[in-house]
Amino acid sequence: MNFSFSEDQLLFRDSVRDFLSNEVTTDLIRSLWETDTGRSQTLWSQLAELGLTGMLVPEEHGGLGMNEEDFILIAEECGRAALPEPLIENAMIAVPLLQAINHESTNPYLGKILSGEAKASIAHPVNLLVSDAHVSDLILVFIDKEIHAVKTADAELIEQEGVDPSRKIFKLNYKAKTENCVANGDLAERLLQETLNRGALAVAAQHLGLAQAMVGQCVEYTSERKQFGQAIGSFQAVKHHMANVAVKYEFAKAVVYRAANSIANQHPDAAVHVAHAKIAASDAALLAAKHGIQVHGAMGYTWEVNLHIWMKRAWALDKTWGSLGYHKKVIEKKVFADTNKIGAGYSF
Repeated sequence: MNFSFSEDQLLFRDSVRDFLSNEVTTDLIRSLWETDTGRSQTLWSQLAELGLTGMLVPEEHGGLGMNEEDFILIAEECGRAALPEPLIENAMIAVPLLQAINHESTNPYLGKILSGEAKASIAHPVNLLVSDAHVSDLILVFIDKEIHAVKTADAELIEQEGVDPSRKIFKLNYKAKTENCVANGDLAERLLQETLNRGALAVAAQHLGLAQAMVGQCVEYTSERKQFGQAIGSFQAVKHHMANVAVKYEFAKAVVYRAANSIANQHPDAAVHVAHAKIAASDAALLAAKHGIQVHGAMGYTWEVNLHIWMKRAWALDKTWGSLGYHKKVIEKKVFADTNKIGAGYSF
């Protein structure tokens, strides 16, 4: 199986990378911390104009007609840039969910998300809190084997303090109302798992980008910082720190891309592949944060050093869309199943 990307996919990724590098600066990120919403409508409109909010929507419905294999590279770039806007939550999670629900009360929101006029949030049982509910027009709530569409204006939201100042999270108080139910039964149960798969994959992709960004910042810092007349990056102990992260990152990439392929092609083991991806990519990002602090020395703990923007995002995302323990259980169930085939050609 070939997991390499096409020239068009890589060119599109590069164009998005250039846009994010130019527009999502650390000055912008820090300035948004001081605003009421922490979000930029201008930046959101630009993302919509690029077609990113509709990447997974068929062309006949106004989207780009791409799939998860295409979007995984974009999600990685969002992590690399520490993008504060909820692009991934909308384009990769909410939009496919709205398409699958296909309900008369939610369909109008799909077009508005594509144009940048609206946003949606997801309240999933695996997540205790809802991200970006304060700027969303609609919250899709999984409750009692049903999916409810709740207008944000009708929801009770209680903001919670988090480690990442760029990430806004809320407790949702909602009592089920029959008129808000937009899916139930087998459809709701299937979408519960599919939404979890996409959410965990989105986190894994962002963790790849976060890890790579932190390694880049550490290499730059250790090339400039000198001790005993030499750049500290030339010291073997410092090199080993970054090399260990690079190894984990490289091993995680193929796992994450395989998970994207599995979701795009509705592979029966997609949940297992996603669990593997979430574990591997989170491991790389968390190690990058740990070693990033160490190679920066005392500076790594200060508010002024931009590294902590990426560190805190990695820490915040680690427990979302399934913890390490949750995804290990998914893999354990598969590996130790009585019907599981092992050996060459199966588990290797």
